[in-house]
Amino acid sequence: MVREGSSIDKALAVLEAIAEHHRVTDIAAATGVSKSTVHRILQSLVEWGFARPDGNGGYEPGPRILTLAGKVMSRFDPSRQASAALRALHDRTGYTTHFGILGGDEAVYVEKLEGRRPYQMPSRVGMSLRLHSTAIGKAVLAELGDDEVRALAARTGLARCTPATLTEVEELLAHLGEVRNLGYAVDDEENEPGVRCVGAAVFDHTGRVLGGISISTLAMDMDRGALERLGPEVAAAAREVSTALGAPAAARAR
Repeated sequence: MVREGSSIDKALAVLEAIAEHHRVTDIAAATGVSKSTVHRILQSLVEWGFARPDGNGGYEPGPRILTLAGKVMSRFDPSRQASAALRALHDRTGYTTHFGILGGDEAVYVEKLEGRRPYQMPSRVGMSLRLHSTAIGKAVLAELGDDEVRALAARTGLARCTPATLTEVEELLAHLGEVRNLGYAVDDEENEPGVRCVGAAVFDHTGRVLGGISISTLAMDMDRGALERLGPEVAAAAREVSTALGAPAAARAR
């Protein structure tokens, strides 16, 4: 619903509504704008190419929306969009903060903020990371179906990185069920000895999982209790990143 008397808000609300609704009556109901006003706005949107008649008495998005979306996406930088939420998480926790994006059967770090500790974490922007043994990776896998996870495991194998690594697919699937329930994933020295991480999934504007964010530190600085206390905070930051990337509310609520 839009604020009373704001013509710009009404026009934007109608523009957004035609992505899901076609008839004037439905658009009016979805936006709280009167049918007569919706009709006037739609006529202007048609003139500008942002809407077009669908041939059945309704309206649909026009070609200019696609042109504008293409221009925007060509300049869209997920790292830049996520930077404020990542910086806030880093400042609150003091731990090294990562943003990784899914690429094929692995993820790649696209952002790293070093923690406030007298040491540096062994990671860098551009570094690839396994999905089955890292917090970001397991957060991503938890958003996939079991058959997808099995197929990925068959392609890549589940290499043992440390004694704590999950190397059996059914064991991994059971663990991913716990990740879904919690809303975050934990890497408890599963990828590198002496390193602990907490991660949560990030979604793009289509609602698909894009990657994830995490905080990492040496195990001596983060016991298991701290992992569990920080999990919800990392999950909340991931939702902020997803919001910045335009993720639908349904995806952010998962």
